[in-house]
Amino acid sequence: MIDPQLPFEGATDRTPLVVDVDGTLICSDLLYESALQLIATQPWNAWKLGTWLASGKAQLKQNLVETTDPHIATIPLREETVAYIAAAKAEGRPVWLASASDKSWVEQIAARIDGIDGVMGSDGVTNLAGPNKAKALVERFGHKGFDYIGDHHVDMPVWDAARRAILVAQSSALERAVKRRFADAEVIARPRTPIKPYFKAMRPYQWAKNALVFLPAIAGHSIGEFSVLLAAFMAFWAFSFAASSAYIINDLLDLPGDRDHHRKRNRPFAAAQIPIPRGIAMAAGLMTLAIVIAALLPLEFLGILVGYVVITLAYSFYLKRQMLVDVIILGGLYTIRVLGGIAATGEEKSQWLLMFCLFFFLSLAIVKRCSELVARRDAGKSSPPGRGYAINDLAMLLPLGAAAGYASVMVVMLYLSSPQITALYAHPLRMWLICPLLIYWISRTLMLANRNEMHDDPIIFAMTDKISWLTGVVAALIIAVSI
Repeated sequence: MIDPQLPFEGATDRTPLVVDVDGTLICSDLLYESALQLIATQPWNAWKLGTWLASGKAQLKQNLVETTDPHIATIPLREETVAYIAAAKAEGRPVWLASASDKSWVEQIAARIDGIDGVMGSDGVTNLAGPNKAKALVERFGHKGFDYIGDHHVDMPVWDAARRAILVAQSSALERAVKRRFADAEVIARPRTPIKPYFKAMRPYQWAKNALVFLPAIAGHSIGEFSVLLAAFMAFWAFSFAASSAYIINDLLDLPGDRDHHRKRNRPFAAAQIPIPRGIAMAAGLMTLAIVIAALLPLEFLGILVGYVVITLAYSFYLKRQMLVDVIILGGLYTIRVLGGIAATGEEKSQWLLMFCLFFFLSLAIVKRCSELVARRDAGKSSPPGRGYAINDLAMLLPLGAAAGYASVMVVMLYLSSPQITALYAHPLRMWLICPLLIYWISRTLMLANRNEMHDDPIIFAMTDKISWLTGVVAALIIAVSI
């Protein structure tokens, strides 16, 4: 990698530096970003993408400019390219941006960089890429009259026309190809392909939620049977892969909102650590794997998993923006996992268990929204974009969360008073000790959310909080001495 602070070897002070945008100056691609925003905000218009593309890429991009907002101000810039531009400006060289993206978007990118002298972009008629870009640059600066920074094979004709090829290498194959063709090519950035961002994008910590598929077998005291345990494990992985696929889709559709969030901005797609096309391929592959596993279980489980996926996608596209509907859906998705466990293992449906899950997880979903609002309130930010809540809704949401949580405790108390309890527990009175534990944990969670002292995801909070672990261990001991 070169040092951008050093002068270009053989460069004159006024030799223009021309910089590509997508993948070169920004870490993402405006075409993919805008297309995803159209799908996220106007899913009923998603079909138009095909007809627009049929009219040519330039027309597609112009139509996207007119119908979507990719929130350009939030898209991460590539630090190496920004440093190179700063070094060129320090030498007194003019710097231009030339991109296949629509010119109006390129102008917005230019506004984020000090000292950009001019921009060139697609105009709805001409797609400024490859030979079209090379021709336009030669007409403006002359053959070999500029240096060019690019990142893609399509930039080869531009480098042919440029005095010097400067590369942001998206792959080692591209770097080798450029080096073979341009012996003096300079590489200012190389691909970073660690596995960690891909693993992180799957949110494996969220798989803990899918342990709910074991709950029916545990409640029915049949978890020790091999066939039941195997079926529960298969259900666990089917839900885990399906959930990871849905999380990736959700992240791709919510890029601007994530980038505006104090923690979510570090997610792999929001931080542009994974290219958008690879994210789409990941989501498709994980969903296929989930369906294959589900097909090995009873047909009822496959139907429940498909329903889970449909509801999750509906949440990502639309329902998460609807006040209260979003938390009801989130709570319901937890309960669907329990239903999946029942279908996979063949356990008898327990109305008590389903009622408890519905209220308990509704409470957690409300806590999740409260923690997000409290964090924005304490940071002096406005109401979150793309959600149906305002900061002052906290005065209502916190009591609703408490009501749902305490309702789940009431369900437990009614269950402990029912005749069914004696069939499963030799000492049912001891089970009543679980009620104060639940009241304590739910109340403490709400208190910490109100103080902005907990993670905005209650599941992560529970997995990392020592008191939550201690509460769970005590509850398990109570159940053990009650059997």
